[in-house]
Amino acid sequence: MIEWLFLLLPVAAASGWWLARRDLRRKLDVSPAAHPDFLRGLNYLLEEQPDKAIDLFLRLTEVDSETAETHLALGSLFRRRGEVDRAIRIHQNLVERRHLGPDVRGFALFELGQDYMSAGLLDRAEALFEELVGLGLHSQRALQALREIYQRERDWSRCLEVAAQLESLTGQPLTIEIAHYHCELAEEARRRQDEAGAREQLNRAQVIQPDCVRAAMLEGFMALEEGDVASAAVLFKRVAERGSTYVPEILPALIESMERLGEDVIAQLETLAADRAGPHLMLALSERVERARGPEAALDLLADYLARWADLAVLERFLDLRARTSDPGGPSHRYARVALGVARHLLQRQSVYQCEQCGFQARTLHWQCPSCRHWGTVVAVLPDPIQDEMTAPPA
Repeated sequence: MIEWLFLLLPVAAASGWWLARRDLRRKLDVSPAAHPDFLRGLNYLLEEQPDKAIDLFLRLTEVDSETAETHLALGSLFRRRGEVDRAIRIHQNLVERRHLGPDVRGFALFELGQDYMSAGLLDRAEALFEELVGLGLHSQRALQALREIYQRERDWSRCLEVAAQLESLTGQPLTIEIAHYHCELAEEARRRQDEAGAREQLNRAQVIQPDCVRAAMLEGFMALEEGDVASAAVLFKRVAERGSTYVPEILPALIESMERLGEDVIAQLETLAADRAGPHLMLALSERVERARGPEAALDLLADYLARWADLAVLERFLDLRARTSDPGGPSHRYARVALGVARHLLQRQSVYQCEQCGFQARTLHWQCPSCRHWGTVVAVLPDPIQDEMTAPPA
């Protein structure tokens, strides 16, 4: 069987090459009456000589709407392949052809802006997209590209301006994005120790998005820093009561505020953990129970939780506690240590957060997903429920 697979590899490669050639010819949609130099350029392209092809395309004295579309497609193809310099050459050539219609030139300007973004030349890309907006050509796509540039540059005030333009143009609200821009500005104000400015931005975020979790979290941290422990506790509990998604971020501050208020931390954590599966709550609760009631009580608590939830972090804590409380010379201790080593190894490979939009995984929270660039979609990974075999439905 293995020998057959190796024999088929050249066939698969040849088939892929033929399909790629056919697909490229179909995408370029060459007219029979095309200029001979144009056809020669396509031939160079199909023969994997792109620089010779580009030189011929750029030397063509006439570029009509049909061949311009082919130039645009070719440039986009180079950019997708990572050959940005070649894409820029083709799109720049089109932009310089002043006799082209405004719509075709607008497409060329937008594609050239995309090339510059791919090359990291954000100032050049910004200028082109602003020109498109000023001309009223491809305004929505140009504004979206400008917003992406300003996000990369962390220019949140400009992000707000462009978001307002997009809302006005499309009629589609950008509530989540705008709330996060205000939160980003609040974070910057806090770093400058401008507490009043930070509160103003957080208020604006909550006007835009009344249930903005990030704004509530930031308000809680500010209240705790200022000594308003009661307000901090209320804000952190409000975040925790919405679910386990952001509990890892606020749990240490929540426990601190409860301790400073003299509250029964164990009782409060038990209340929060009653309806919410989450490793961080359970780990914090088990540590408190162990100190207050002993390791056996903590083991019982963890065992009850693990009977319902497939939680690797809590399993690691359970096995560690079991190993520490077992007879060092007995087999149970050895078995627990072996299982603990496996659990720790697996836990190091496990993601803490995951994007609900694209599946990007991380060990720290990102308010904007680094992969798909959506806001507020990266959340804590929660354990799966364990279904009792006696009550499981038949397969």
